Amino acid sequence: MYFFLKALSFLPLFVLYGIGDLIFVIAFYLLRWRRGIASDNLARAFPEKSEAERYRIMRQHYRNLTILAAEVIWAVRQDGEKMRHRVLIENPEEVNKNYALNRSSLFMTAHFCNWEWAVYGSLWFSSQVFAVYKPQRVKGADRFLRESRTRFGAAVIPHTKVAEEVASNRRSAPRIYALVADQTPLKRESKFWATFLNQDTAFFVGTDRLARILQAPVYFPRTRRIRRGYYSIYMELIAEPPYRKDDEHAVTAAYVAALEREIRACPENWLWIHRKWKYEKNAETL
Repeated sequence: MYFFLKALSFLPLFVLYGIGDLIFVIAFYLLRWRRGIASDNLARAFPEKSEAERYRIMRQHYRNLTILAAEVIWAVRQDGEKMRHRVLIENPEEVNKNYALNRSSLFMTAHFCNWEWAVYGSLWFSSQVFAVYKPQRVKGADRFLRESRTRFGAAVIPHTKVAEEVASNRRSAPRIYALVADQTPLKRESKFWATFLNQDTAFFVGTDRLARILQAPVYFPRTRRIRRGYYSIYMELIAEPPYRKDDEHAVTAAYVAALEREIRACPENWLWIHRKWKYEKNAETL
């Protein structure tokens, strides 16, 4: 898989888009790959929309997935100047001021738009980016993504090593820790329950703890696709110290609100094919 993806990266972006268009037709219309999951998720999230509206969102979502795949493969051979041209950080000074104040920052991202290019933040920010990731099951794909994410100076941290990494580097130069925070914790793990897209939804609570340990401000990278291959990102401050002791999940609650707002604005850009609602809220999952 690794060498296959590397070989594809030699192709021009327009060719990769063309391949993606073909894969879209096969996956969406012929194989109907994970359409049951996406359709169920959309029905639960948007009961007020018609079936036709939800279908249009789902179809565009599948197109967006092939766009994402093409762009991730293509970008692995591009230089920093090309990527700066394609991704506009609207307010990098908002984050860079923390470096001047000798404090780290936290990014709470999501599976939204092209979340992979957002990891290239080291191109725009004074602090080094440390991206928290969950290793892929396919080793070749995991190797390819790790190389892609670290091309411009970022580092990657397995999600199981975050606490150890933060604890051992608290006195180092200010860092940016970026977490894709819309994943679902296991039943046995600590979690925060919120009403999200009309239903009880579990979220990880680790970022709340990290923000308090580091006394770091937390940002939601508000990402929009301008057109294929071009994005703008606004760094929205959603929480900052000092943090109240009597509101231990304030950071996660602010993130949930920001994410839902973006999903409602551009629903086709979220990852509908994953199982966000894996279990119901009850005494065993609190």
